[in-house]
Amino acid sequence: MRVDIVTLLPEMFAALTEHGITGRALRQGLLDMALWNPRNYAGDRHRTVDDRPFGGGPGMLMKTGPLLDCLAAAQREARGRVVYLSPQGRRMDHGAVARLVKTPKLVLLCGRYQGIDQRVIDSAVDEELSLGDFVISGGEIAAMALIDAMIRLLPGALGDEDSAASDSFADGLLLGPEYTRPRQVAGSAAPEVLLSGDHQAIRRWRLKQKLGATWRKRPDLLAGRKLNEEEQRLLDEYQAGK
Repeated sequence: MRVDIVTLLPEMFAALTEHGITGRALRQGLLDMALWNPRNYAGDRHRTVDDRPFGGGPGMLMKTGPLLDCLAAAQREARGRVVYLSPQGRRMDHGAVARLVKTPKLVLLCGRYQGIDQRVIDSAVDEELSLGDFVISGGEIAAMALIDAMIRLLPGALGDEDSAASDSFADGLLLGPEYTRPRQVAGSAAPEVLLSGDHQAIRRWRLKQKLGATWRKRPDLLAGRKLNEEEQRLLDEYQAGK
């Protein structure tokens, strides 16, 4: 998979390239990443990349000429699907991540200032994605979140291939509570079932806890889910305090 990123702040992406699971995946060649800075396509000596919006008002927009030239240069190499990270986009979720990770080439456009000219969106962008219903200073953090989430789904990126499959949202449910050593922490003991060695009992307990956590924290996820017989029974038991 290849991801090209159009950004005024390419140095921010060192958080991905130099650290953790994402850095290792890039070094292993599981994902190729290239950075493109519109400032390099500005024609004036100050390398200006912002401009005033027509109609006035607060804030500035990304300057259209350098942005279009930068996108064109990226597309000459990438020829990928262009995703604009924007508060106006569809909210990012696991389904979007799972869909995009199957796309061989992506171009992520990181907005800055008040955003970009609508004509750039209409002519050069395939879809808009938002990190959530709030505004941050630019699209870089959203792009990094998307890349991190996609890398987790790439075969070979995680030490245990089952890790991503057990993450929250992978099966439409939240992850339930987890425990590690020691058995007693702050006067509370780890659940005995997890120490029993009974794999079926552990599986049922974990499923019950996932259903319960989703019911308590994100009931909207259950509203659109048809529970099977076992799931409904386990959720009933959880709700009854059993």
